Amino acid sequence: MGMLSEGLTQVLIPAAALVGIVFALLQWYLVSKVKVSGDSSNGLSDKLIEEEEDGVNNREASIKCAEIQHAISVGATSFLFTQYKYLSVFMCVFAAIIFLFLGSVKGFSTKSEPCTYNKGSLCKPALANAAFSTLAFLLGALTSVLSGFLGMKIATYANARTTLEARKGVGKAFVTAFRSGAVMGFLLSANGLLVLYITIILFKLYYGDDWEGLYESITGYGLGGSSMALFGRVGGGIYTKAADVGADLVGKVERNIPEDDPRNPAVIADNVGDNVGDIAGMGSDLFGSYAESSCAALFVASISSFGISHDYTAMSFPLIISSVGIVVCLVTTLFATDLFEIKDVSEIEPSLKRQLVVSTILMTVGIAMVSFFALPSEFTLFNFGTEKAVKNWHLFFCVSIGLWAGLVIGYTTEYYTSNAYSPVQDVADSCKTGAATNVIFGLALGYKSVIIPIFAIAIAIYVSFSLAAMYGIAVAALGMLSTIATGLAIDAYGPISDNAGGIAEMAGMSHKIRERTDALDAAGNTTAAIGKGFAIGSAALVSLALFGAFVSRAGIKTVDVLTPKVFIGLIVGAMLPYWFSAMTMKSVGSAALKMVEEVRRQFNTIPGLMEGRAKPDYANCVKISTDASLREMIPPGALVMLTPLIAGTLFGVETLAGVLAGSLVSGVQVAISASNTGGAWDNAKKYIEAGASEHAKTLGPKGSDAHKAAVIGDTIGDPLKDTSGPSLNILIKLMAVESLVFAPFFAAHGGLLFKYL
Repeated sequence: MGMLSEGLTQVLIPAAALVGIVFALLQWYLVSKVKVSGDSSNGLSDKLIEEEEDGVNNREASIKCAEIQHAISVGATSFLFTQYKYLSVFMCVFAAIIFLFLGSVKGFSTKSEPCTYNKGSLCKPALANAAFSTLAFLLGALTSVLSGFLGMKIATYANARTTLEARKGVGKAFVTAFRSGAVMGFLLSANGLLVLYITIILFKLYYGDDWEGLYESITGYGLGGSSMALFGRVGGGIYTKAADVGADLVGKVERNIPEDDPRNPAVIADNVGDNVGDIAGMGSDLFGSYAESSCAALFVASISSFGISHDYTAMSFPLIISSVGIVVCLVTTLFATDLFEIKDVSEIEPSLKRQLVVSTILMTVGIAMVSFFALPSEFTLFNFGTEKAVKNWHLFFCVSIGLWAGLVIGYTTEYYTSNAYSPVQDVADSCKTGAATNVIFGLALGYKSVIIPIFAIAIAIYVSFSLAAMYGIAVAALGMLSTIATGLAIDAYGPISDNAGGIAEMAGMSHKIRERTDALDAAGNTTAAIGKGFAIGSAALVSLALFGAFVSRAGIKTVDVLTPKVFIGLIVGAMLPYWFSAMTMKSVGSAALKMVEEVRRQFNTIPGLMEGRAKPDYANCVKISTDASLREMIPPGALVMLTPLIAGTLFGVETLAGVLAGSLVSGVQVAISASNTGGAWDNAKKYIEAGASEHAKTLGPKGSDAHKAAVIGDTIGDPLKDTSGPSLNILIKLMAVESLVFAPFFAAHGGLLFKYL
């Protein structure tokens, strides 16, 4: 046994989760002290009014900010509610499918079964597994939806506050945006942990000593989390990019008006999109990763010595790591908000990167303590039918290597997408000769940026598998996600500052303020790319761990690539990410087409719109985006959800194992290259617009030929980096977790075609 007692473990996990929630609420309270209403009692001294050069009255600006914030908030909320209406129907249907498929494994009998792994003891009936998996699925789905919704609420609450704080200087605005991001990060990680912990406690009331059945039904939690994330990510991604592409093409390229100009009819839809795609989608996505890696680790542990000898503390190792992660991130956050003040624009990006390094170093110490105190010094882990003897320091290395691989992926992504380094500057330079060279350079950059992350993932997989078999890979994924609160804070910071810049432009604030919000936004772009890198890297590890759990559960001893059954699965699986990307890209394209036509129509038919005398019809553009995304999110979602069911039922578990391996291997590459290509094009455009260096000045002011070429690159990159790329990591994980949940059914009744052929 480890040194940590069972009673203490049961106190520590919920305590850490509650600390996270309290800390999030405290940050929310600090953000809410910035007043947005038009009243004059918001403590603005005369000094601040002097800072406003163009004489826009402070009070007027404040009222305008409040109006715009309200419009964005209403748009985002109504979109999410409509989306959740559709998703609730899907949830009910899919819950019924889970129940019917799993219940039919033993013909809906209520008799206890002999256990699959723990030979000689009795386990609860398959029907119970069906019922509890369905319940866990619904809980996971609800938590995922809640995570996304809360994130969106906080972001729309903080965007105008960041704009108003930018009047006092860049440091104040940074702290406001970062704090709001932290609210989302801590709420999400703490909620995910708390709900999972309570679910396990409640399920235990029924399952008692049958831990094998208990943790198998818990895998439904991960499935629920990820299936909502998929629709949130795809729907939100189509919404935001249809508006963005439409606004850019007509506004910037044809009409030559700046980004976020209030005359542009698509501008509100664009800002709403940032919240539903980058915030609500990202929140659900990372929650899904977190839920699945916990489920994979718990499932593998339950069929190892931890589960068979009923060592509660060692069994809860994944949850204890997450608890320590929340505390570590809390300390890390103080570094950005309270310990170091930002005085200059150049300090923003280093401060955000410092967050990653500090949290990683502190977390390594935390993992060492947990591995030493919570685990017995020696134990055995399930390794495809055999038992592998493992020591507690082996697991320390597994978790740590996942954690540090995440940092490597984050930093590589930053190198390839930040305009401080040569790759993006080369892309910007290629704009001199037009859009075609820009596109060629950008694609090459994306493909090249895959190399280091893949080596990092490969080393992490090799080390953790050698040390602790499949359990090692599951905890390596957890290690990468253990600092999820900080990762999300950095990630949500991006769209919040993007929105703040948009509000500053629409409220007609001075050039100086717009410069500050632009600086916040450029750093946010890079950190968003880092966040996507983390999400993709962790998805690769998570899905491999789930794949291992699926293979164990389906009773496959080896997956042999040389058998035709497996190979056809492999090659079809590798094709799926391309099919999926084709669907999402085309959806963005067709929605953007409608948006461009609508924006052109308004510019041509509303008299006085270009001169700023008439107001555009924002609502129409919001409606186009909403309708398109709700209609278009269904086919890609159906592709991902149905593939494992069809492959498993018709072709059997071996072919399905091939499909999972194929989609994992090709999906990771496509996802990383798509995200980084898009991020690099975006920042190359920003590099030219900012004109901060001599090189950037030669490429143009806004509106030069090079700038127009850069805008085209950015527009092509939009669906890559915000729709296809980030959704692909969900495709990889979701198919694996779904296969794991349905594994008992596939093992019993799958492979119909091969049975009768």
